[in-house]
Amino acid sequence: MKIERIEAKSIPDTRGKPTVEVTLHAGELSARASVPSGKSTGSHEAKELRDADGGVETAVANVTGEIAREIALRDFASADELDTFLIALDNTPDKSRLGANAILGVSIAAQRLFAQQAGVPLWKAIAERAKTTPGAPRLYVNVMNGGVHADFRLPFQEYILVCEGKTSSALATARAAFEKLGAELPSIMLGTGGDVPMGDEGGYSPTFDTLEKPFELLAALAAEHSGTSIAIDAAANELRDGKSNYILLKKTYAPNELGMIYHTLVERFPFHSIEDPFSEDATQDFVRLTDALRGKCLVVGDDFTVTNPERIEAAREAGAITAVLIKPNQIGSVKEAIEAVEATHDAGWAAICSHRSGETMDTFIADFAYGVGAHGIKAGGLGQKQRLEKYERLLEIEKEAER
Repeated sequence: MKIERIEAKSIPDTRGKPTVEVTLHAGELSARASVPSGKSTGSHEAKELRDADGGVETAVANVTGEIAREIALRDFASADELDTFLIALDNTPDKSRLGANAILGVSIAAQRLFAQQAGVPLWKAIAERAKTTPGAPRLYVNVMNGGVHADFRLPFQEYILVCEGKTSSALATARAAFEKLGAELPSIMLGTGGDVPMGDEGGYSPTFDTLEKPFELLAALAAEHSGTSIAIDAAANELRDGKSNYILLKKTYAPNELGMIYHTLVERFPFHSIEDPFSEDATQDFVRLTDALRGKCLVVGDDFTVTNPERIEAAREAGAITAVLIKPNQIGSVKEAIEAVEATHDAGWAAICSHRSGETMDTFIADFAYGVGAHGIKAGGLGQKQRLEKYERLLEIEKEAER
């Protein structure tokens, strides 16, 4: 394929922060992609290129400048070949020269172009590229937001209802549960019927005095709806006290004490998974919790593994987790995100694909999750259009797969 023209510009994400949008043109074909951005980010992630004022004009200039010039000189036989070229062009271990946001925008748009050229849906092109069996992921619906996504009104970053089954039935369950929670929260939280704020990812953001109260509410919803369970993203990097301990609701916990909290929660409530229970380099704390919860609850690496095959392999050697969160912008290309899925599956672990807190209308993550046959997908709460677009795309894929 000869890519004849590349366009790029800055667009706002859900938080109003600038991010990169890329459009590729090849003959009569064209494809667009926009790149999400995280707020709670691991230090080992590929580097998002930002200007001193927080903008992305340098990243945009890299797309329309060096990347466009170099790509125009070549024909590419596959999306894999193009990604390999982009990685080599940047030639840094963390995409810091050209920017992971610049490279990923081109990588996703190129994957769309090659799917168009093959005349197949995007999810199917991804499955063929990854050599995976496509299938509907569980819906990890973020119903309550905390942590840095909601000014720590709740200590943990995401309180999630996991919905099993076909997307159409799982989403109907999620909507019913989300609406009921929204109707109940004002009187539970405030006693006055006032409004409950929303967090960055489209979930409710109430305030409670105890760690247990959000889980009591989620457990009640799970009891009403079959095929549902609870998950959290603890985002423990954001809970650190600057040393080796963690602060939740103004109380300090040592790692072993925090581990006991997780264990108690799993024993009491219907948990499916706990993501990033400790800070990004606390390998032995992950190992101890994974051993304690084996067979009871998945322990998921996010900041701990950052969609990086090398870090996933290190976690495998340590026996540190049982699932991996897959975020393409953590690694910077579709090719490497697929390799991260391969490493996860080779370890015998579950792959859970995820959006970011700063999202756009781009629905690539839905096709990616379905294409690689992911265990689950985190696409956010049901209170933001940019999150709903991902769920709507999953419904479209369900219909496409049935044809």
